[in-house]
Amino acid sequence: MTVDFHSHTNASDGTLEPDELVAAMRKRGVGIFSITDHDTLRAYDGLQVDGARIVRGIEINTTWRGNEVHVLGYGLPLGPSPLAAALAANRAARAERMRRSVAQLRGAGYAISEQSVLAESGDAHAIGRPHVARALVRAGLVPDVDTAFRSLLSAGGAGYVPANHMSPVQAIDVIRRSGGVPVLAHPGRLKDEWIVDDLAAVGLVGLEVFYPAHSAGQTAHYRAIAARLGLVMTAGSDFHDARWNVRGVGMEVNEDDVRPFLELVA
Repeated sequence: MTVDFHSHTNASDGTLEPDELVAAMRKRGVGIFSITDHDTLRAYDGLQVDGARIVRGIEINTTWRGNEVHVLGYGLPLGPSPLAAALAANRAARAERMRRSVAQLRGAGYAISEQSVLAESGDAHAIGRPHVARALVRAGLVPDVDTAFRSLLSAGGAGYVPANHMSPVQAIDVIRRSGGVPVLAHPGRLKDEWIVDDLAAVGLVGLEVFYPAHSAGQTAHYRAIAARLGLVMTAGSDFHDARWNVRGVGMEVNEDDVRPFLELVA
């Protein structure tokens, strides 16, 4: 079956409008999917989905021992909830990080401004480093987004500012208190894999086993970890933009592998 429980719109750092992303899912034949924007549920406001099932989701940026860890949440409410206040705090931290990054870049001789970053963000509800990267590209200061990240926005770069988000333990707690299902995103990108065991002990429910950047060996490895810890498995493309997500939306999976997750969010 074709599913996708990890994708982004221009409400955070994707480039498609929510209805455009839905159209891309429909064209690809994705029967069940989630929009998981960073730190905002705005994409779901008034969203119409015909002929497919949508599982309301989010991706929460968290900080753990100096590293970024992303926690996905599913089956979440749109109204007032413990999650709403937590997301507002994360968005404020994102905006402050952007301001500091721009100030550092300007101090290093890169002529961008907060206004140019906001122009790249459009109607985004959550500002992120990709918007800073796009502003650098637009100004002709770097050739592409990848170069911006590698040379300027990652650790050691002139525009790098450490993240200061909630912890993954806090994210798991607030998702669960809001009635949702917390899942650890793209474990292949973790710097410290033992965090999976740590988080499973405090309420983590699932692991994103099926992910485009995971090799066959990694997929088998994370499948085994999920089985050992009793975690449900999910699958997601992490789609942001067709220019760098060349495989597009959708992940082909065995229905048996994701059925336990689907039963939780039914």
